[in-house]
Amino acid sequence: MALTLRSSTSFLAPLDPCSKLLHRPEDAPPSSVAAPQAPARLRALRAAAQAPPAPMEAPAPIPAELLHGQVQQANAGGGRPSRGGVPVFVMLPLDTVGPRGQVSRARALAVSLMALRSAGVEGVMVDVWWGVVERDGPGRYDWEGYAELVRMVERAGLRLQMVMSFHQCGGNVGDSCNIPLPPWVLEEVSADPDIVYTDRSGRRNPEYISLGCDTLPVLKGRTPVQVYSDYMRSFRDRFAGYLGTVIAEVQVGLGPCGELRYPSYPEANGTWSFPGIGEFQCYDKYMRASLQAAAVAAGHENWGTSGPHDAGEYKQFPEETGFFRRDGTWSTEYGHFFLKWYSGMLLEHGDRVLAAAEAIFGGTGVTLSAKVAGIHWHYRTRSHAAELTAGYYNTRHHDGYEPIAQMLARHGTVLNFTCMEMKDEQQPGHAGCSPELLVQQVRAAARAARVELAGENALERYDEQAFAQVAATAEAAGLSAFTYLRMNRNLFEGDNWRRFVAFVKTMADGGARTALPRCDTGQSDLYVGFVDAAKEQRAPESEAAAAL
Repeated sequence: MALTLRSSTSFLAPLDPCSKLLHRPEDAPPSSVAAPQAPARLRALRAAAQAPPAPMEAPAPIPAELLHGQVQQANAGGGRPSRGGVPVFVMLPLDTVGPRGQVSRARALAVSLMALRSAGVEGVMVDVWWGVVERDGPGRYDWEGYAELVRMVERAGLRLQMVMSFHQCGGNVGDSCNIPLPPWVLEEVSADPDIVYTDRSGRRNPEYISLGCDTLPVLKGRTPVQVYSDYMRSFRDRFAGYLGTVIAEVQVGLGPCGELRYPSYPEANGTWSFPGIGEFQCYDKYMRASLQAAAVAAGHENWGTSGPHDAGEYKQFPEETGFFRRDGTWSTEYGHFFLKWYSGMLLEHGDRVLAAAEAIFGGTGVTLSAKVAGIHWHYRTRSHAAELTAGYYNTRHHDGYEPIAQMLARHGTVLNFTCMEMKDEQQPGHAGCSPELLVQQVRAAARAARVELAGENALERYDEQAFAQVAATAEAAGLSAFTYLRMNRNLFEGDNWRRFVAFVKTMADGGARTALPRCDTGQSDLYVGFVDAAKEQRAPESEAAAAL
């Protein structure tokens, strides 16, 4: 039995003549930083588009008292950048390449890729798990499952965003499978538990190696940065013929969930729940040694004995703590010292890993990106507690995203930001949320640093309101790309699929109607279920889009 997605209009577009799929890597320009008003990546992707997207309603003005000065300046300029459309990518399932290095549900995946292509999607995103590729030992890389995936995506006429996922999968929002760090790395963790993040109560978090030991040979004689570099170099060599063509983008993982942050709000075992403030992750011996050295350098040796004693616990609210309350310790000289050190360590980590990535991928034509978390709860408070524990020194009086954007700009790296689908009015009042103000602040930081801004949705959404919010944000922020979370059974269901296809058209340039595949001679169906249909066999894979 075949699966047919009904639609009154065909959305299958031929390959863009300016797409990197039609050029060899040596013909593609090197990755570079472009002004958001005219991102280089979009010019290459959408130069053939005929009509600009319809004007969108500008976001409502926001209260000046909640804004950093940079946001006010960004809004003062008015107008929108002159641009084409925004390419849409779709995240593949987390276990697309499973723990043993094999493509999961390959036949179903091939059919689903055809469906996405027919909807006008630019490409797909996949996690390239460290725990899968280097599972058999240090320097022993198994790329075969990902090589098969790259070939499948190429055959479907799509492109790839590939995430260097140096974190574990499992224990966070949306994690549907468990892929730990490589076994040999976990052996090192058992021998020295301080190489993973630790909270005030001594709880260890095995999601990601602590940045406190970035430059120490704690992984079988190599430093974590060396291990990440060797991994990326092996990836580059294995996929050299696809970089800048089928593989359009490499997103460099920089922390838990692949994001540049500390694991301050882990959901595993009920440790944290929304909208808790989270906890500082600076209590492994390597982080404590760095804090002590910073305190001595600042002339306050006693400040380096520990992290803040009054910062509360994971599930608390800001006003329940001495550190985060309205005029709490965060606003004192000590608070500034600690937050500057804590956020500065995170920035240095990102700088080290991205410098390595830039050296490895420079000249390949591939775009580099890094992901920053959209921590929108307690944004309306003075201290922005949840952002502080995650490593973003962003308060009523201090902009935490401008230095991040500047760091990314130094390495020609796109800033990929989440929560693009969220509206303030949809959030619980007691949580002090403001995803819209947060996105505006990050947009201003990206513009000031002249770094491209891309986006994702933070939660699975299929409703028109969420799609409309993304489109409006893309218009206002000048997004260079948007990656939709995520491809699964729900996406391909009737109304969800119809709304998604309409959303892709809205984000693209005009949605021009062109030739259909030969199997869709009626020009009315997005036909995606043709696997073995001629034999009238109904294998589970032949209903791939609905089976994921």
